[in-house]
Amino acid sequence: MTGLRDQLHGLWLPLVTPFQDGALDERSLRRLTGHYCAHGIDGLILGATSGEGMTLRAAERERLVAVVREEMATAGRNLPICLGLSGADTSRLQERLDETADWPIDGYLIASPYYVRPSQRGLRAHFEALADHAAWPIALYNIPYRCAVNISNQTMLRLAEHKNIVGLKDCGASREQSIALLRDRPKGFRVLTGEDANYFEALSDGADGGIVLSAHVETATFAAIYSEHKRGNHDAALARWHEVDELTRLLFAEPSPAPAKYWLWRSGLIDSPEVRLPMVEVSSELAATIDREIGRRMTIAA
Repeated sequence: MTGLRDQLHGLWLPLVTPFQDGALDERSLRRLTGHYCAHGIDGLILGATSGEGMTLRAAERERLVAVVREEMATAGRNLPICLGLSGADTSRLQERLDETADWPIDGYLIASPYYVRPSQRGLRAHFEALADHAAWPIALYNIPYRCAVNISNQTMLRLAEHKNIVGLKDCGASREQSIALLRDRPKGFRVLTGEDANYFEALSDGADGGIVLSAHVETATFAAIYSEHKRGNHDAALARWHEVDELTRLLFAEPSPAPAKYWLWRSGLIDSPEVRLPMVEVSSELAATIDREIGRRMTIAA
């Protein structure tokens, strides 16, 4: 068992998966990995929502993990990796846990079963069955606006008692629920926000960090916001937050991760802004807005 419970804090990046001509773009993936290893992130999520995991074939998912881990070794920074998994069939997910048991990962990020809308008792049984089966620790992913079911705090606290369930990516969209969970959670159960626009707010409420798509851009600023919070420098953290709060809205102006991929392409970090259907690339209007914002930030940096 790895030390994911101790590693699940700070700024985690839900890495986009670069594609070119319909295939996994390994050259861009290596470039991305090397770039972010040199910046202030604390871990990577691979193949989840931002990584278009629902469109990845099994072989692509395995290659994604292998390439990232190889490039980390080259960079000399062995960051923890969580593999994103999702599905509405518990037994099939158990098979996927078996298939990935010997991969060079540190844990899983597993979303609630979508579409079927199980009861809270069903959610608990589902996640406990997965946690009993998994070779690596599990972080839960509560995102009711995608899965059509919310993991209640009562259920969450029961799941947090399981030795193989170590934390949560919180996209519950209820600050009241999040604050109550942070107050009542057992020691060592990590809570990271997954809502970019609420990153500063969640840290102020006591979250252990964030899994932040927008940190693909201005990575050092998002890392500094966390660091200033940890040091108790609220005003300094707020000042840094004001540098990026509008960015978190821009990168979600159209379905994610298309805006982030366009930005990364225009910045030269990936060779194509390609996404896989049913995702589509950004509109010409948003592309123009992003181009202007890139130019503005380059002018400020100069």
